[in-house]
Amino acid sequence: MKATLAALAMLVLLAAAPSGARAQADTPNTPPADAGNAPPAPPAEAAPPAQPAPAAPENAPGTAPAPVAPSAPAPAEAPAPATTNAEPAQAAAPTESAAPVSAEAPTGLTTAKAPDAVIPLIQFHEVDLTVAIENLALQAGLNYILDPKVTYGRTGPDGKPAPQPKISLRWENLTAEQALMALLSTYNLQLIEDPKTRVARITVKDPAAPPPLLHKIIQLKYAGPSNVLASVQSALTDKRSKVVPDVRTSQLVVVATEPEITAIEEMLARLDAPTKQVLIEAKILETTVNPKTIKGIDWSGTLTKQTITFGNGITTGTTTTTRPGTPTSVTLPGGRVITTTPGSSSQTALQTVLGNGGVSYNTWSGFSPATAFLNADGLNVALSFLNSSADTRTISEPRVVTLDNQKATIDVGLMFPIVNISPGTANTPGGSSITYSNLTVNLDVTPRITADNYIEMRVVQGILRLGPKFVTKVADAENQVDSFFTRKIETAVLIPSGNTLVMGGLISDESLTANTKVPLLGDMPVLGYAFRKDSKERNRQNLIVFITPTIVKDEDFRPAESTFLKSTGQDAVHEEWSAWDSGKPYDWSKRRKKASQP
Repeated sequence: MKATLAALAMLVLLAAAPSGARAQADTPNTPPADAGNAPPAPPAEAAPPAQPAPAAPENAPGTAPAPVAPSAPAPAEAPAPATTNAEPAQAAAPTESAAPVSAEAPTGLTTAKAPDAVIPLIQFHEVDLTVAIENLALQAGLNYILDPKVTYGRTGPDGKPAPQPKISLRWENLTAEQALMALLSTYNLQLIEDPKTRVARITVKDPAAPPPLLHKIIQLKYAGPSNVLASVQSALTDKRSKVVPDVRTSQLVVVATEPEITAIEEMLARLDAPTKQVLIEAKILETTVNPKTIKGIDWSGTLTKQTITFGNGITTGTTTTTRPGTPTSVTLPGGRVITTTPGSSSQTALQTVLGNGGVSYNTWSGFSPATAFLNADGLNVALSFLNSSADTRTISEPRVVTLDNQKATIDVGLMFPIVNISPGTANTPGGSSITYSNLTVNLDVTPRITADNYIEMRVVQGILRLGPKFVTKVADAENQVDSFFTRKIETAVLIPSGNTLVMGGLISDESLTANTKVPLLGDMPVLGYAFRKDSKERNRQNLIVFITPTIVKDEDFRPAESTFLKSTGQDAVHEEWSAWDSGKPYDWSKRRKKASQP
């Protein structure tokens, strides 16, 4: 009877204790009572309901439950089954091998502050399996029930409890749920939770059944779902498992077994890392030198082609006949006018070209003109005495930050319009269109950071400039088209972070010398300069590119204080030019305000 009262008292304590507190029934200061020989508890209906309350007051920290009386009979049956929430009628007092209360105690379990908190020490020594499951479930905040297939600690048909294994373990830095899952897996048990009732069922694993599929949504921090999808799918070994990406929220919906989910989480812990960034500082130096000199007298206009003709000109005539002829009118003395129209009339026009050679003669007037003469193109000389020089120096210093393995593009320059003319045909009319070409300084850099903080760069640098015009024929029509000068560097290099890469050698050096002279006369000393022309020209172009890649670290970022969003948008823009340079009317009121101020 006393053993029954003690068992009911322990049941009341377990029911009244909060979650996570039932495993602390015993303390190291008060040794537990010896209940190893206690008889099995009778059914709950046979016990008086009002007697257990005074026998077992609610425990405070550091106190033990009511011990079993030493004079209780001690038959040799098996130990009483552990107390559970599902079967209170069969619960019995804990044995002397109950779990410890604290990490220092030899028979206890430290209490977690939350169900998912890490417990510093979990220790059991010769404890019934169902008692350990109950303690860990309380710590994890789980509502559970033992499946009827689990016979540990249950009372058999003969009224005796079924034997159950004794466990001894010592685990550190685990959550209560992790410890419970490890314990169940050791004894071929599994925990199946009902999402509707939120009551977990502990049952026996079916060796032939496949492992259950779990659903988990994993939030990605830095990587995109499409970027890691192929890697995550490689960790799936079960044909039933799958991973569905959600691009909008950057999440992965994983339906897989527990080992697969663990492998996916470990993989994402390394793949879902912040992408490193690279600061690219470039300096593009383009120089052009173009000196020219022209000195001397050019006789090409006179001596290249001289046309000489002799004679007094050539006379040509044209006769025009009209039918009917031109009417003529005659006025008689009496005032009468008579008009006659001939059948036809002819008119001859003569044209004489003078000075182009040839002789013109007719029987009426003889030679025309009467005097012949010699004709030539005349004298055409060009005097040149000039030096010119054109130097160009273009410096571009772009800076850009890009992600690892992402291309950065910089374009600085002019969009040049090009007119495209399409000739017409018999069925379609002609037309024209305008396209644009980039007369720019272009720089494309794709960095890749290696494990030892080197930077592998793929660099494409090009410059496009306008060249001379060319004449082409389209449908028998001449058109002027533009040409372009281009220079391009494309390379791949590996340099340490913070070092400078220098690329150059795109040097174009063109020299031109031209001489024009009159034979013999141009070779005379001193006097020959009057019959000779000399010209020299040099066109030298050079391109040098400096690129400095630097890995951006977290400490390189600094917060900036800005009042841009707080501004009203009505800030005035002042020209700050003098009245001499500005095109606006001068505001004399400002001058009067300044004069009135002390």
